[in-house]
Amino acid sequence: MRALMYRFPLFSLRFVPIWQRNFLVWKKLAVASVIGNIAEPLITLIAFGYGLGSLLKEINGIPYIQFLASGAICMSVMMAASFEALYSAFSRMHVQKTWEALLNAPLELDDVVLAEMLWAATKSLISGIAILLVMFGLGIGLHPTTLLVPPLLFLTGMTFASVALIINALAKAYDFFTYYFTLVLTPMIFLSGVYYPSSQLPSWLQALADFLPLSAAVNLVRPLLLGQWPQHPLQDLTTLIVFCVAGFYLASILTRRRLLK
Repeated sequence: MRALMYRFPLFSLRFVPIWQRNFLVWKKLAVASVIGNIAEPLITLIAFGYGLGSLLKEINGIPYIQFLASGAICMSVMMAASFEALYSAFSRMHVQKTWEALLNAPLELDDVVLAEMLWAATKSLISGIAILLVMFGLGIGLHPTTLLVPPLLFLTGMTFASVALIINALAKAYDFFTYYFTLVLTPMIFLSGVYYPSSQLPSWLQALADFLPLSAAVNLVRPLLLGQWPQHPLQDLTTLIVFCVAGFYLASILTRRRLLK
């Protein structure tokens, strides 16, 4: 029994109907959902990009609004994936008992967790693409390299959804998520080069920032939106993949311990 609890998740296509179920539910409120997910980053982009940007013209030769936009889109994907894998997933798991109903079908818990992770990543990608279209309207990101951005946004969404599902498996109530947003995600935003280069931080914080998944996402996406290539793509991709795989594995174990006692 203990060995089964800690085994690596078994993947199958049985997650697809669960993903489709979440999509159909979301589609009823799709417009409001997308607006809700992109409102904050767009307000940040306009307020800081044009407000602070009128005082701070460039950072490392990059117009500030472009610097901010390329970080804000990663931040938006992180937040959208986290909200979906926390509040929505917790509602389906604990409040609505949807997961228990699904497990009465020929499904494994691994299928449910995988579907939740991929759905959260999909929803965050939709928000990211919406912001990307707004950026195009502002003349930002009009480069061939931008074609590589959506797959990276999806990987970023998978990474933060996997980590958030760990917190979901541990939570007893919605209030528990406040600690994660306040103590983990918010500091990560300020350490990962979204608003300013992480090189401005003290050396010990720079060292910490280098290992953060949001830093890796920003390091990959920002150059591509500027028509350039990332400096260390393999290192940053490895960071995202390690957090994604390790996060999903730990989330699977903790979810089994919670639901399959």
